[in-house]
Amino acid sequence: MSYVRSLPVALCFEIAPSADGGAPSRVQLLPAGPQLVGRDGRSWLFDASAVDAVLAAFERGKVDLPIDRCHATQLRAPSGEEAPAAAWITGLQAINGELWADVSWTDRGGQQVAAREYRYLSPVFDFDPQTKRVMRLVSAGLVPQPNLPLQALNHEEFPMSRSTALVAAITGALGLAADAADDAVASAITGLKGAHEQALNSERQPSLERYVPRADYDQLLARATNAEQALSDHSKAALKARVDTAIEAALRDRKIARPSEGYYRAMCADESGLGQFLAFVASAPVIAPDTAGAPAGAPAVGTALNAEQQEVARLLGLSAADAATRFAKEA
Repeated sequence: MSYVRSLPVALCFEIAPSADGGAPSRVQLLPAGPQLVGRDGRSWLFDASAVDAVLAAFERGKVDLPIDRCHATQLRAPSGEEAPAAAWITGLQAINGELWADVSWTDRGGQQVAAREYRYLSPVFDFDPQTKRVMRLVSAGLVPQPNLPLQALNHEEFPMSRSTALVAAITGALGLAADAADDAVASAITGLKGAHEQALNSERQPSLERYVPRADYDQLLARATNAEQALSDHSKAALKARVDTAIEAALRDRKIARPSEGYYRAMCADESGLGQFLAFVASAPVIAPDTAGAPAGAPAVGTALNAEQQEVARLLGLSAADAATRFAKEA
């Protein structure tokens, strides 16, 4: 629940000194209601329900409330400046509808009050913006005179326990104005939470258009790998068949010699090599005529040696005819 916090400087009470002239151990904070009317014309509701709410809030808090100087707790502390207490409110009591406080003064605070350096006490409380009912005492401030000008703090709205810095940080993170109402802040937080939960659900249940289960992925990967391997094996088998055909044709046409078969097969290890071999065979001369049906031992006629065979004949000191005959027998 949110309340408007008021620093009602128009509601000030003179501090009555104790019998010995020192600071009093009990001070009045609010007059009897049901209506509290300040010098500036503002009014609040301080009926029996408000009295009960203020006393109950103090008991729930279980902490002493500060009496500072000139409301430093609200005006200086939020910006990091010092706001030392002059006294601590240790208890609250309702006497004939009035709100009174038991006070424990600090040494300096007690001396300042006894010396009349501060004569007036101004309460700070939270109230419901709809009913104007006082709901909780926040602090009180020693002030030098009761007719201080109204402070902007009177119009700030925030939850009971939120600091100004925290409000600014939260609203800024949510993209809201610093004075955004609580329902707007709550709505923005709810929306942010919903978006976060939706994102988490999306991660837990990814779209099948973008993701597949791991087992399905592994199976598809295995199938693709097997298909690639099968295609590779098929391509190799097809290449080998074409190389076999080309080699056998070249041997049959006497374009290459049987002893050179291994060399030419190595040359045809890929499509590029096979293309080069076929181009060579197309332009290569016949290295020995077909001697089928010729008499045994008849010399080969019309011999034509390729460059490789000519080099071999030169090294062996053979004539072209002798070399052709020998190559033909070896073939």
